[in-house]
Amino acid sequence: MPRAVVGMGSNLGDRLENLRAARRWIGRMTAGPVLCSRVYETAPIGPPQPSFLNAAVLFDEERHPRELLKGLLAIERELGRVRIERWGPRIVDLDILWIEGVTCDEPGLRVPHASLLDRAFALRPLLDLAPDALDPRTGSSLHLPDGVPEITLTCLTLDASPRPEGDRGLQ
Repeated sequence: MPRAVVGMGSNLGDRLENLRAARRWIGRMTAGPVLCSRVYETAPIGPPQPSFLNAAVLFDEERHPRELLKGLLAIERELGRVRIERWGPRIVDLDILWIEGVTCDEPGLRVPHASLLDRAFALRPLLDLAPDALDPRTGSSLHLPDGVPEITLTCLTLDASPRPEGDRGLQ
């Protein structure tokens, strides 16, 4: 069964709790364990707004990416996301970043994520979870390209206990 990585971001309200809630909801829609990356604080893209907390979750996924996307959009709605402004502030943002060995290019859905290689806030958490990830289009290893700045770990995890440096923040 292929591994899937979903990026999570929040910049409104209790950002960490929003990510925790999203992880719990994702856990309800998957059959196996949901592993979580470390949490990063990043500057927003788009209009002026608060900083984001970003993380990613990894789980086994056998559904078509469109079905996974439908589930993620339902979770966003359940957690209170309202889409008003492109790249505007949001309670939660869930994006399919990568599915092992899977490509998809449909209206409104591209896997791997169309901007994955340009966004350290998405790629770094993915690589926390799947350092062996390959681009299914090219077969090459995913890595932060030259010119894409690294992001800073906030030392936060999605659980209540602190983790030592180097721990991937799993569960």
